[in-house]
Amino acid sequence: MKTIGEGLKAHLAEDATTLCHAWRLTRRDGVVLGFTDHDHDLTFDATMFQAASGYQASDREALSGLAAPSADVVGALSSDAITDKDIAAGKYDGARVELFLVNWDQPSQHTMLKVQEIGEITRSESHFRAELRSVAHKLSQTRGRIYGHRCDAAFGDGRCGKNANAFRATGTVASAPDLSRMTVHGLGEFANGYFRYGMLTFTSGVNDGVSVDIESHVQANAAVTLVFWLPVPAKPANGDTFKIIAGCDKSIDTCRSKFDNVANFRGFPHIPGADFTYAYADGETEHDGAPLYE
Repeated sequence: MKTIGEGLKAHLAEDATTLCHAWRLTRRDGVVLGFTDHDHDLTFDATMFQAASGYQASDREALSGLAAPSADVVGALSSDAITDKDIAAGKYDGARVELFLVNWDQPSQHTMLKVQEIGEITRSESHFRAELRSVAHKLSQTRGRIYGHRCDAAFGDGRCGKNANAFRATGTVASAPDLSRMTVHGLGEFANGYFRYGMLTFTSGVNDGVSVDIESHVQANAAVTLVFWLPVPAKPANGDTFKIIAGCDKSIDTCRSKFDNVANFRGFPHIPGADFTYAYADGETEHDGAPLYE
């Protein structure tokens, strides 16, 4: 049950009110940011809520039961608050958002309306739109393992068991034609595709700290080209440095030939596929209960 303080309760009973909304955002790295749709900064509950012209929330629908409604909050990208670089780096993924109703004339009169999490974030040149998800959305997420042919461990984690440091390299940017492609120095000794499905993290330049997934790794005529699945926030400059980790396509063949780690393979490569599932007994097939794979 939601508890409303006596001061705010009396204010809500008045004919005219001075109300606004405030959002307190707590990132997973512990950074706390406060915003309000009022035209002046507010301070309460040990947090300063910045007046952000242009911040607005969509209509919110209250649902009963365990339904997981969502809403949006829209605002301008700002160098001293939410930056495009931080969004691209995933610092706001899964962040906790507390929504308050506040009497801006007496900020001590406030109540928390709900707690949500940051979901999908979309960006334009100057604005962002963040989806606010109810914490009930976690009930619809898959928990535990799923039977599948491919490995469900992350390369180098405890379940994989492989020392990822043995499959890392460093390099520098030679050129970047666009935000999704660049040629590099320092990876000439690696075979084509070695870093496909891997991850690159910039260690200097405008993208310092940003990590991107690698779609392809091609070496041709002594030039090594990397293509990213998603564009980086800013165009890398010649000489920017990075570290990179080898890619794993999660197949048992790659686990065996590239990493020699079949003993820790976390998939189920011998599960019969759809062809077997939909097959039927006939005069040419033997169905005697023997194992399909040895």
